[in-house]
Amino acid sequence: MQHRTIGNDVVGRVTTSAIGLGAMPLSVTPQRPSPEAAEAVVHAALDAGVRLIDTADAYCLDDTEVGHNERTVAAAVRSWGGSDDVLIATKGGHTREGKEWGLDGSPEHLRRACDASLQALGVDAIGLYQFHRPDPHTPWADSMGALKDLVDAGKVRMVGVSNADVAQIDEARAICGDAFVSVQNEFSPGFRSSADELAHCAAHGITWFPWSPFGGMGGAGSLADTAAEFAAVADELGVSVYQVTLAWHLAQADVVIPIPGASKPRSIQDSAAATHVQLSPEQLARLNTTP
Repeated sequence: MQHRTIGNDVVGRVTTSAIGLGAMPLSVTPQRPSPEAAEAVVHAALDAGVRLIDTADAYCLDDTEVGHNERTVAAAVRSWGGSDDVLIATKGGHTREGKEWGLDGSPEHLRRACDASLQALGVDAIGLYQFHRPDPHTPWADSMGALKDLVDAGKVRMVGVSNADVAQIDEARAICGDAFVSVQNEFSPGFRSSADELAHCAAHGITWFPWSPFGGMGGAGSLADTAAEFAAVADELGVSVYQVTLAWHLAQADVVIPIPGASKPRSIQDSAAATHVQLSPEQLARLNTTP
C-alpha cells in the first residue's frame, strides 16, 4: 500500500493509505450487509493496508438510526484490534427526516452533530470532521465558523468540506485557517465537472477525496461499459477496470486519496491493490481525454 499525507506543518501531518474505504454502502440500503459482514469488509480493508475510512452521521436507513455507519465502522476497527494510525473521517450537515435527506448547516446543528459523532465513534476528538454539503438556508461563513469553533474547542483536529466550489473552498481556508485540510467532491471517469476544484486543491496542498470514484453505487457495476477506455487499459494491464480507475485518480495529483465504497471484502481488496498499478504516460493521456 502506498501512503499519502493529510494536513500541514501547523496542525501536523497524518500519514495514511493512498486508498481509503468509503463506508456508506454498509448502511444506506435495505440490502446492506449484516453486522458481521460489514465487520468483515472493514477488517479486509485494514488487512489490505487501508488506514482511512470515510463515514458520516447521515449514512443510515432513516432518522431512527442516525450514526449507524459511524458506530459500525468504529466497532469494526475496535474488533480488528484498533490502531492509532487508522483515521476515521466523518461528516455532519446532512440530516435525515424519515427516509428523506435534508440539510442543516447551522452552527447549532453542527455542534450537536459533532457531539453525537464523538459518542458514536467513541473518541475524545475526531481526526477529520467535514461539512457534508452547503445549506442554502445558512450562510457558508456561519457553517465554516462552526467548524473553526469545533477545532478551537478541541473536539476535532482537522476539518474539511464536501460538495464545495472554488470560492467556497477559499472562504473555508480563510475562516478555518491551517485546520482546513480537505475537500470531498464527486469525481469519476464519467463525472469530471469538479476538475477545477481538484486542480485548486492540488495547487494549495489540500487533500482531495473523490467520492463515487467509480460512478456511485448505481454506476459502479457498469463501469466497464460506461468507461470503455478504462476497460481497454485494464485489459492491457491484466487488472480490473476498478484498479485502473483508482490508479487514474491517484495520477491526477499527489493530494488525491480515492475513497471507493465496498460492501464485500473482495471489493475493497481489489481496490487496495490499485496502488500497484502503473499507468504509462500514453495510457494516462488516453484516460484523461476520454472515459
